[in-house]
Amino acid sequence: MKKTILLIFLLLFPAQLLALDFSFHKKSGERAGPTLLVIGGIDGDEPGGFHAAAMLVTRYRIQRGTLWIVPNLNFPSIIKRVRGDMNLKFEHISRADSQFQQITRIKQIITEPEVDLVLNLHDGSGFYHPTRINRQRNPSRWGQSCVIDQNKIPGSRFGNLQKLAETSIQQINAQALSRDHRFQLKNVVTRTVGKDIPARKSLSFFAVRNNKPAMAVEASKTHPVHIRTYYHLLALEAFMQQLGISFSRDFDLTADSVKRAIKDDARITFADGRIQLELNNLRPTINNFPLPRNTTLHFAAQNPLITVLPYDRRFRIHYGNNRLAFLNPQYLEYDQSLNDIHMLIDGKQQQIDFGSIIPVDDNFLIQGKKGYRVNVIGYTRPGYRSDSDMKIAEGQLNKKYSIDTAGKLFRVEVYREDKFSGMVLVDFRKPKEKPEALVAQTTPAEKRSPRKQGAASGAPTQFRSGG
Repeated sequence: MKKTILLIFLLLFPAQLLALDFSFHKKSGERAGPTLLVIGGIDGDEPGGFHAAAMLVTRYRIQRGTLWIVPNLNFPSIIKRVRGDMNLKFEHISRADSQFQQITRIKQIITEPEVDLVLNLHDGSGFYHPTRINRQRNPSRWGQSCVIDQNKIPGSRFGNLQKLAETSIQQINAQALSRDHRFQLKNVVTRTVGKDIPARKSLSFFAVRNNKPAMAVEASKTHPVHIRTYYHLLALEAFMQQLGISFSRDFDLTADSVKRAIKDDARITFADGRIQLELNNLRPTINNFPLPRNTTLHFAAQNPLITVLPYDRRFRIHYGNNRLAFLNPQYLEYDQSLNDIHMLIDGKQQQIDFGSIIPVDDNFLIQGKKGYRVNVIGYTRPGYRSDSDMKIAEGQLNKKYSIDTAGKLFRVEVYREDKFSGMVLVDFRKPKEKPEALVAQTTPAEKRSPRKQGAASGAPTQFRSGG
């Protein structure tokens, strides 16, 4: 049986910083094999690399060998959308440096005996070419290249860096979207150049100095993010195949499928899965969002690039470089006595778990339950305290109360007296507008397993906390 192990290292920092520490994921196959360490996000303004690393976490399964993945090494710089200077601190770093603990830990991971190859994912300027063609294609550019510090590491199993890179480049270029996108090998011959060049201070050269095969993969910043991610994934799969790591994924490796997968992974849950938000096209601010009183905010996301941070008296959701929505909290006591509700969806009776996002074509009705009341945000029913047992169509909902900018996703909240029990979202989008991953949980109660905690999906779940 395939094993997926998520190891999350938390620094002893204040709660609001915990959500910014990097995460470390191990994915192992049934059969033993080499270990590939993939690192993304060392520079926070290079999203192609960290999205590709995150997709290894959320979308890939390993049959043979092992992947170690750090998708968000410099998470604060990702959130701030800045390059940062972490990659210049691997030759020396002061104990007083704010990044000392992160760099010390990633050095320990890199030098673990199990690690056979290290790939550091970057987005680089222009298009590297060994001879000058024009301003965008010349030896000083980095994009669309595999970067090595030297040709070989003697005595290492995968130490022929030049051959590894050239074989992978050949495979990448066979699937390039254009002849202009072809990769090149860039050898920066780090040991033979001046002592003060940046390459000597880099993560990759730290690995090489410790006899660990390592190189950087650079996708061009000229491309949109999903195209950069596509090329990173082509490179990663080429290197995995050379190492003998076998894998599967749940999408076709095309540029369009990568774009869709990045959007599909944009989901988060709160309250042990009782609330789920699909994060694409959220309104800039969601008001009166029910959060637990007198406790730390807990949330779960499969994608390790998603976090929630305090901002003044509210919270902001981040997905990689994207600052999404503000949550203006309404602090409430939580009720755990109910896990689901019964609804009529377009006339069909269904049992819906809290945290589900329910596709609706025409109308819905929440069946009343004694002792509980229903609040459909955006629906007005004068003279009634509960919105249960009323057939509600899309046209009866005030679009300004939807959670999305298109006015298609609406909150259905359930309360026991003044305590919050859970939420479902009713989704009036057309099928082509919806992420493929969003399906309602409609299993009959007698066939249903005990309530799962955390994210709504059964795939690996990343937990973080924000204060």
